Amino acid sequence: MKRVLVLCTGNSCRSQIAEGYLREFANGKAEIYSAGVETHGVNPRAIATMKEDGIDISNHTSNNIEEYRNIDFDFVITVCDNAKERCPYFPSNAKKFHQNFPDPAKAEGNEAEITNQFRVVREMIKSYSKQFIADNIL
Repeated sequence: MKRVLVLCTGNSCRSQIAEGYLREFANGKAEIYSAGVETHGVNPRAIATMKEDGIDISNHTSNNIEEYRNIDFDFVITVCDNAKERCPYFPSNAKKFHQNFPDPAKAEGNEAEITNQFRVVREMIKSYSKQFIADNIL
């Protein structure tokens, strides 16, 4: 079974959303992990945004990349430029992918505007995740 790691800065929003969608689209055909070069906890707005689309990530944890040092990943996906630049070397043959998504946690404005930014990023990650699984797992 293929192993996929999604890596972001704080493992709180983008990587958590990607983990949720990759699991959904892989339908048990891959092991999906997410981590950060730091850990910031799972963002409550990310949980709420995913729940709107029928995916429960409320039981996800914010993990540090060091926790997965001994796992031989087939794919590593960085979802922000900072993580790509700070991604530690993995002694494996993992294929690396990169897609920089805007950070919805940095959205500004009123509640409706912030919620909308989370939805926009969620849809971008959903589309990317669906295509990634189709191209690399199924």
